[in-house]
Amino acid sequence: MNKHIFYPPVTVPFMIIFSILLMLSLAFIFIDVIGVAFRKLGFSSKIIALLLTASLIGSIVNIPIYKIRTETPIINLEFAEFFGIRYPIPYIGKQISETVIALNVGGALIPVLISAYLIIADISILPNIVVATMITTIIIHSIAKPIRGLGIATPALIPPITAVFAAFITGGGNPVVAYVSGTLGTLIGADLLNINKISRLGAPIASIGGAGTFDGIFLTGIIATLLT
Repeated sequence: MNKHIFYPPVTVPFMIIFSILLMLSLAFIFIDVIGVAFRKLGFSSKIIALLLTASLIGSIVNIPIYKIRTETPIINLEFAEFFGIRYPIPYIGKQISETVIALNVGGALIPVLISAYLIIADISILPNIVVATMITTIIIHSIAKPIRGLGIATPALIPPITAVFAAFITGGGNPVVAYVSGTLGTLIGADLLNINKISRLGAPIASIGGAGTFDGIFLTGIIATLLT
């Protein structure tokens, strides 16, 4: 009896090619969505292409800033002998190591530079940006949690929604206010204000901007802009 029950309708090479084309299509759609957000911020097509290229390349670049001492608790055993019998005595010790604090170019530096440019381009909305950024920072910092082995985590949609809310109550839903407050509010509230907790995570490197281009800082600004 033939044990094969399920037969693929197409050949394996076709499935591989189809999967590659599907991933490329999704990538182009995602890039186009990012382009829409940048166009709402007033950037030209050439500048958008430059920003996307710089963000993609910069996502693999981490600039070391400084090092912090990391102490990880570990359980050790000592032995004591009594009348020829060895008794294990556990005690908690500390493993000393270093964590390198780095700045990711694509995930943090470029969004910050974009924010700085947008502020300089329209300095009249600076008060709105300051208030919106403060609101976003406070809310994001209250929900950001350090998770060992992962980093500083926040629920995915809370930062951009918070930034949009802050933009509407301070700037009438201005896309620039939403982008800048989302970017800087996430950077300050999630990363910078939790920098003292990094030593507890036991990671050899902690990158501000985290996963690079598609990290929370980068995406928060993009999604917040699209929602305005």
